[in-house]
Amino acid sequence: MSVIQVNDVWKRFRIPHEKRPNILDHVVGLVSGGTHYDYEEFWALKNVSFNIEKGQSLGIVGPNGSGKSTLLKLMAQVMRPNRGSIRTLGSVVPVLELGIGFHPDLTVKENALVYGIVMGLRRREMTNKLTDILEFADLTRFQDAKLKNLSSGMQVRLAFSIAIETKADIFLIDEALSVGDIAFQAKCLDKFREFKKQGKTIVLVSHSMDLVNNFCEMTLYLAKGEVRLFAASQTVIKQYKADMTE
Repeated sequence: MSVIQVNDVWKRFRIPHEKRPNILDHVVGLVSGGTHYDYEEFWALKNVSFNIEKGQSLGIVGPNGSGKSTLLKLMAQVMRPNRGSIRTLGSVVPVLELGIGFHPDLTVKENALVYGIVMGLRRREMTNKLTDILEFADLTRFQDAKLKNLSSGMQVRLAFSIAIETKADIFLIDEALSVGDIAFQAKCLDKFREFKKQGKTIVLVSHSMDLVNNFCEMTLYLAKGEVRLFAASQTVIKQYKADMTE
């Protein structure tokens, strides 16, 4: 059963070539018949189609600028495609830009409670899970410290630890497993292996070919916004490495 269906998806961005200082200058220019903005169309994704089955782990690889993060945001409904459609079956939790919504002057514990509610958890659930979240993030000793006194890596660990506590059917992960040290990454992988056993679906964008090969059954290889290859991970990674050495 397909829980994610991506059908002929195209995504376009408009890149301005003239920058006006502010909105007023722009309006004045339009009214007076002055110079208008010139835009270049950039298609970040073109004709992308694939299906993901329930409980499957999908890797997404490709060089920088190939459309990987854009595709994940479309799947998370952060953006909409210009053409085509994306359908998901079940609840989706995007682990993308971690830490958005944190307040620097609140404590670690207070931020955890607020962020958990933003991610869809009830306050009582967050209160019950708080100890486990802080332990997973290795932040128990810092729970009463203001967030602004923590490193960016510690903040990302906190956000990631909250995100994986949500009751989601589908997890969309954009390089989030690269946060923290090796021990923390190992804990994250163990958690997602547990999710796989529970039949949850995971989509992982990563530059780590070893991680994708060991964790994902299928891999999507994007190049210049198009599908270069969609197949078993070992096959895709072999092709990707070959292309990168040409």
